[in-house]
Amino acid sequence: MEPTVSAAELDIRRFGHDDLPQIRQTIIDLHAAAAGPDRDDDFKKKFPWFVDHWGGHPDFACVIAYDGDEAVGFAYGAPATYGREWWREHVETVPEKTLTFSYSELAVHPKKRKQGVAHALSRALLAERPENLVVLLVDVDHPRVQALYESWGFRKVGERQPFPDSPVYAVMLADLPLS
Repeated sequence: MEPTVSAAELDIRRFGHDDLPQIRQTIIDLHAAAAGPDRDDDFKKKFPWFVDHWGGHPDFACVIAYDGDEAVGFAYGAPATYGREWWREHVETVPEKTLTFSYSELAVHPKKRKQGVAHALSRALLAERPENLVVLLVDVDHPRVQALYESWGFRKVGERQPFPDSPVYAVMLADLPLS
């Protein structure tokens, strides 16, 4: 069971598309800290492009957790395009309600891990979403991260490799609101 962080300990702030110029560098810096100084992979280098891509969506949603004045984690995503949801090719029976939120990124500063920050960020990001479903991708080489999402109500429905140079990801789907 993951320890919980009380709302009093963190200030979780909501941001949208229009806020991207003010939060972009914070997101990039947190992602770099979460990835660690020894990790010099292509995704880390390409991450600013992903921030701009997702942040360019008019319904982009982001939450950033602050401990005092210091940003310690973020989560973001945007509504999926109907018919192009990451889960669609992996389920035999399409759910009756298919409006989907694509949960793109979650990162927590290493000094704040295993304290419930990821859970608090995820709950804040997904709270009161109008969509029926949420989908995310988890690198199949990270089974502990997949297990964490499963403990939150996600289930693996398939695998996909979105880009030729990307890892293979578990496609994970959950009903909203999360239980």
